Amino acid sequence: MDNFSHLNKEELLALKSELEASYEEKKALNLQLDMSRGKPSGTQLNVSLDLLNVLTADSDLTASNGMDCRNYGVLDGIPEAKQLMADMMGTTPDHIIIFGNASLNIMFDSISRSYTHGVLGSTPWCKLDNVKFLCPVPGYDRHFAITERFGIEMINIPMTEDGPDMDMVEELVSKDDAIKGIWCVPKYSNPQGICYSDETVRRFANLKPAAEDFRIYWDNAYVIHHLYEDNQVEILDIISECEKAGNPDMVYEFASTSKISFPGSGISAIATSAANLADVKKQMTVQTIGHDKLNQLRHVKYFKNIDGLKAHMMKHAAEMRPKFEAALEVLDRELAGTGIGSWNKPLGGYFISFEAMEGCAKKIVEKCKEAGVVLTNAGATYPYGKDPKDSNIRIAPSFPTPEEMAQATDLFVLCVKLVSVEKLLADK
Repeated sequence: MDNFSHLNKEELLALKSELEASYEEKKALNLQLDMSRGKPSGTQLNVSLDLLNVLTADSDLTASNGMDCRNYGVLDGIPEAKQLMADMMGTTPDHIIIFGNASLNIMFDSISRSYTHGVLGSTPWCKLDNVKFLCPVPGYDRHFAITERFGIEMINIPMTEDGPDMDMVEELVSKDDAIKGIWCVPKYSNPQGICYSDETVRRFANLKPAAEDFRIYWDNAYVIHHLYEDNQVEILDIISECEKAGNPDMVYEFASTSKISFPGSGISAIATSAANLADVKKQMTVQTIGHDKLNQLRHVKYFKNIDGLKAHMMKHAAEMRPKFEAALEVLDRELAGTGIGSWNKPLGGYFISFEAMEGCAKKIVEKCKEAGVVLTNAGATYPYGKDPKDSNIRIAPSFPTPEEMAQATDLFVLCVKLVSVEKLLADK
């Protein structure tokens, strides 16, 4: 397809007229499709349905340490659940605390605890004049919402194909003791699907922050969320890399089974140093008697071990892969060579990241919504919802069927073309 920027004004006007007619036809279809969040579809939820049959009134409800899972106790999780999550996260059980159904809760608690009580005896953030956080962009909107909630100043860090711009990260954290942390999705990142290189992970582990209470918030949400059995990316274990670098306390790693078992009823975990674990437990002893041990036991009995988890994820991949491929086929066919957009082709995770022409993302999202396709709000992948270039759009293929995904992407590319032509005409 021709590069749109090579078209003259008359050709652009003719194309605009043609695209507007097509858009009106699409609107008349009264579509109702949702590509806004990484929400599993009903068929994907069915993959885990047998999990509900694992525990019955006749089941042995005792953990390996003799604990009756129906009762109070065991603040940090039953041993076999710690082993399962440690294996998934690439670490060891002595680094793990098991929590409830969502790692987002742990991340919020970690920021909240630092804000009110400080980190390992350091000054609580609420008593400081200024607290800052580094935010690789585009990134995960819910991360940014947490730090914004506490009034923490967020600083954009550009992403590269190997992860965040580490030259910028290293310089900023070494010079400014107000910088207390950085958000990271190190594997199949949200939304670009980027996996951090070995060099990036090692540079993180070897950071020399000015702030003694600086922490890397390592949200390993998609650690085993591969789309392909024969093309899987593995990254270094940040916990052991930090230990090797003499910085064992510098990282909090988070993960959950939210999109492995059931999003609303999984188990989650934090992995970190012994000192950090003790600090976390001080809060937990006041906050809870312990998390749902029956659910922990249910997950362990169902998945059995890391091999069971990995085999289960290939069932999810079989559901997800056709949806990604349906969207990517339309993008390649309709937009390759046009010069009006670029997109990633992830090997895992839950999203496709699209870069439109500068100043076009909001208009594209609005036009899609008007014609019945809901996308994540433009700007959501940046702190404060402000994309400085108004160009990034996050596409979430998980919820629609592959057929609906192709249909939704057809409308999406039509809106991209129409808004891009309008911009090119305005610039002539």
